[in-house]
Amino acid sequence: MTSTESGGLAEPAGARPPTVGLGVWELAWPSVALFALHALVGVVDFVFVSSLGTEAIAAVGVASQLHFFLFALFQAVTTGTVAVVARESGAGRWGEVGRAMRASVLLASGIGAVAMLAMPFAESIVGALGVQHGVAVLGGTCLAILLASNVPLAVEATIAMGLRGAGDVRTPLAIGIVANVVNVIGDYALIFGKLGAPALGAPGSAVATVIAFTVAAVLSVVLWLRGDLIIPRGPWRASVSAQRCWRLLRVGLPTALEQGAWHVGLLLFLTLVAAFGTEPVSAYLIGVRILSFCFVPGFGFATAASTLVGQNLGAERPDLAASSGWRATGGAVAVMGSVGLMIVILAVPLAGWFGAVGEATTTLTVTFIYILGAAQPLMALEFALGGALRGAGDTRFPLLAILIGLFVFRLGGALLIAEPLFGTVTAVWCCLLADYAVKAALLSWRFASGRWATVRV
Repeated sequence: MTSTESGGLAEPAGARPPTVGLGVWELAWPSVALFALHALVGVVDFVFVSSLGTEAIAAVGVASQLHFFLFALFQAVTTGTVAVVARESGAGRWGEVGRAMRASVLLASGIGAVAMLAMPFAESIVGALGVQHGVAVLGGTCLAILLASNVPLAVEATIAMGLRGAGDVRTPLAIGIVANVVNVIGDYALIFGKLGAPALGAPGSAVATVIAFTVAAVLSVVLWLRGDLIIPRGPWRASVSAQRCWRLLRVGLPTALEQGAWHVGLLLFLTLVAAFGTEPVSAYLIGVRILSFCFVPGFGFATAASTLVGQNLGAERPDLAASSGWRATGGAVAVMGSVGLMIVILAVPLAGWFGAVGEATTTLTVTFIYILGAAQPLMALEFALGGALRGAGDTRFPLLAILIGLFVFRLGGALLIAEPLFGTVTAVWCCLLADYAVKAALLSWRFASGRWATVRV
């Protein structure tokens, strides 16, 4: 065991060398598997809830969308964590890896705790989207429960992202498998009153989610404190310095703003869709659930791109960083393009499998699936290139890209064309294609420019 150059902390037992040189797929597949499992659990949850009716579908869907807004806040920390951990592990500075991780966990936990203050206002927040009263009441209950999971969610997400930045993508997969099994069992028990649990209906799915996040957080912390993770252990108080926290936030804040803008944009888009009635809202939320599966390869390749770009830059190999970013992008386009073709071919049965009920909802869902299928190659470019840029610490340009694509082309276009030209929800949905095309073009230009290689982390 060797001590590091700053602080004298020893490397953890069994610490691996930096993962520079690993293949894209070697880093991508465990993340793909984990995100696929998350998406599958989401579908199971959605199918369970869909048996309770359209109002329950809308309530749980809206509450989940609002809770996802928290990920934007957490990414102020986790994006910086990935970039710093990847850069430091690529340079072999494992002591700083451990200190950065401990500071990250404490920062993210604090953000999660503050966000819990919104719990008493959950119903008003859901109602502000313009949904019907019954959806607002039920959705508010679900959202308040989900907010109770903020701290364990912050802990688990931060540790998982740090492990990925260090090149360990298998431990988050193992923990995720356990947590998702707990989630499915909890859904079954708490929604329908099985296994001796009370029948809570739609809110039962939220309670199951809280339990699953808590299990994942406890497992992550226990493994870390036992020394079973690649991330070094060490004193917590000494790890939190203003300089280190600012280093993390300087990289992560643009991504937090980006994700915050993205979620706000999605909520505004949902509000536009809600103006067309309950059936379009249900069709849109069903389509979003299907889209969660389509996103799975993108998350995996984005993770691989972030890790490889960051570690290669830490090892002072910008040429390898660039080539790994492009390889990840090519893989993402190939896989997500194939997924897009598949969902177009299977659009009609998919609508039924994912809970579309009634002729109007089914027809709208199929139409939305066609649009999502066409957008998959463009989404792949955004995922992989965005991940590569964030791994390099270049987080400001993706923020600019999303502001232009989402707010100018998707929302601006939807407001312009919906009523004056067509007056249909299909016309609004088609603005998704313009949004993703613009973001893909901007991110491709940025990565090709090579300017990201000189960003200070």
